Amino acid sequence: MKRFHVHLHVDDLGQSIGFYSKLFAAEPARVEADYAKWMLQDPPVNFAISTRGSQPGIDHLGIQTDDPAELAEMKARAEAADMALLDEGETTCCYARSEKHWVTDPQGIAWEHFHTLGNIPVFKEAGQAETSPSACCAPSAAPQAAAQTEATACCTPSRGKPIGIPVKSGSGCC
Repeated sequence: MKRFHVHLHVDDLGQSIGFYSKLFAAEPARVEADYAKWMLQDPPVNFAISTRGSQPGIDHLGIQTDDPAELAEMKARAEAADMALLDEGETTCCYARSEKHWVTDPQGIAWEHFHTLGNIPVFKEAGQAETSPSACCAPSAAPQAAAQTEATACCTPSRGKPIGIPVKSGSGCC
């Protein structure tokens, strides 16, 4: 099964948890000091919010898979369609260890495709290469991105094409 993923930045986590708990008629599956996540079944959505962004709004969209074969299929489709792809492989962020890759739509909206491997007790494990100071999961800026605005980080995917992942100052992920 695949699950749609939405990650929003919010100003007030407690107020937003109250609002979305009422909207979804469900309490979050995970709550941290800066993050909350609902794993809804109807409709199947992984809906996450965090206070790590500099301004409220959509950070990224995505599709979470329950099966590594589904993730491999989505990656193969992206490669066959000649989409710029950033393959992060196994990584950690948003209190989880995941296998993931990113693609960007024509408007510059980042799409994360991932398979969660397990939970971790921190937002991001230490020892991984740091991404831009503005994000946990969104890929780091590549050298050719220096001319881009702070609102967008540009990453070099495996095919060598730039991939623009919108990154807000202080943004989070997942």
